[in-house]
Amino acid sequence: MRRIATELGVGVMSLYWYVTDKEQLLDLMLDVVEGESGDSEVSGDWKAAFRQIARQRRTALLGHPWVMHFMSGREHVGPNALLHIERSLSVLDGFDLDTRTALHVLMAIDTYVTGSVLNELREMQVEEMQATAELDDVEFAAGMREWIDRLSKSGKFERVVRVFTEGIDPDAAETRTERFEFGLDCVLSGVAALVPGMEEGSG
Repeated sequence: MRRIATELGVGVMSLYWYVTDKEQLLDLMLDVVEGESGDSEVSGDWKAAFRQIARQRRTALLGHPWVMHFMSGREHVGPNALLHIERSLSVLDGFDLDTRTALHVLMAIDTYVTGSVLNELREMQVEEMQATAELDDVEFAAGMREWIDRLSKSGKFERVVRVFTEGIDPDAAETRTERFEFGLDCVLSGVAALVPGMEEGSG
């Protein structure tokens, strides 16, 4: 609280006029991020609507990496979080789904987005670690060749070795959006295939 007060240029005690403690402040901060998931109107096509919602949530979470650290340890059900759930559920109004099934659909999509963002943040952290290791390109390439050679000689990792010998970087920064969109399409196609009535009108 002291550091926050310093950054805001106010006294520590002044903050307690607005929040009771650090935990409440954190809850409010998390809910502000939830509000960045978007409140614009969604289209009538349920797949297009969930793509829009998923992309907005990904952007919000990537814009505030600290959120992922706190999400697992607390319930964030403030006003913006509730509005996000309400907005998402409204996408399913045109289908004859019971409430439990509708929630399962939402949870499947939200879990995918959260997991995808967590993996992207891990990739970014590895990039930062490699950058600070001060290995030049020649040293890094030599280390990779040695590692791949060991995998190849073991005879146990034929398919893994193929990924690298074909020049594929599974963590490439330039493919993150492409990989996110592919996974999202898989989730939405799975929903369409498994939930009765969802195939109709799918985009």
